[in-house]
Amino acid sequence: MSPSESHDEISLIKACSNGDHNAFKKIYDIHSGTMYSICLRYMTNEDEAKDALQEGFIKVFNSIGKFQFTGSFEGWMKRIFVNTSIEQIRKRKLHFDVSELNTNELPLTSRIETGKLDAEKMMRLVQQLPLGYRTVFNMFVIDGYSHKEISDYLNINENTSKSQLFKARKQLQIWLKDWF
Repeated sequence: MSPSESHDEISLIKACSNGDHNAFKKIYDIHSGTMYSICLRYMTNEDEAKDALQEGFIKVFNSIGKFQFTGSFEGWMKRIFVNTSIEQIRKRKLHFDVSELNTNELPLTSRIETGKLDAEKMMRLVQQLPLGYRTVFNMFVIDGYSHKEISDYLNINENTSKSQLFKARKQLQIWLKDWF
């Protein structure tokens, strides 16, 4: 159990795992905003994000009995929603643009300077990235996956993941220069 989880949430989780639909509704009300934000980062538009949100909550409801109370419930849920979003992308048979660049020489540690750009504006910029760029950027920068994990999840070459991240960062830097 995480220190941030209250006895109320633990009770809700246990009630939900016993089939209590009211408990699940309360869990949905508590976490839907955060989970929707995750889906929105990966999906192209709000409708797709809502579909991923719905599918993710179905998965949470169906597997909540498997939650072991050894870590954060919200963290457990986030993983489900990231995976659900990635699965939806896979269903579209996403093909990444493989760069001719030598990805071993890409400066992947460069930072994007956002200055006074708020999170909402940055999210809008990330959503405008092509799907491959956006997916890898979210997985690497925001969700903390390694390039190896990304390549395994998306069934792409590890260098393709690095190339997509480089291109995403480069595009964001170009757009950010236009804003400032």
